Amino acid sequence: MGEYSLGDAIKQFLKKSRLKGSVQALQIQDVWEDIMGKTIARYTDSIKIYGDKLYVTTSVAPLKQELLFQKEKIIERVNQALGEKVIKEVIVQ
Repeated sequence: MGEYSLGDAIKQFLKKSRLKGSVQALQIQDVWEDIMGKTIARYTDSIKIYGDKLYVTTSVAPLKQELLFQKEKIIERVNQALGEKVIKEVIVQ
C-alpha cells in the first residue's frame, strides 16, 4: 500500500462513497453568490446535486425563467468552481 497525502485520501474516499454529491452541494452553496450574484443567491431556496444533475429551487417565478435561460452558463460556472466537470444538467424547480 502506497503513501497518500490526506487530501488525496479524502478525494479517493469521496469518489467511492455516496457523500461526494453532498460535499459538492455544500461547496456550491458556499460560492453560489459569487457564481450567480447577490440577487439570485438571495432568492434561491436550495441547491442539491443528485448524480450529474444540479437542482435549484426557488419560489420566485421570474427568477425561475431567468435560471432556465441561463442553464448552460450555470453548468459552466459551477463546474469551473468545483474544478471538474460534475454537472451536466440543471433542473430548476
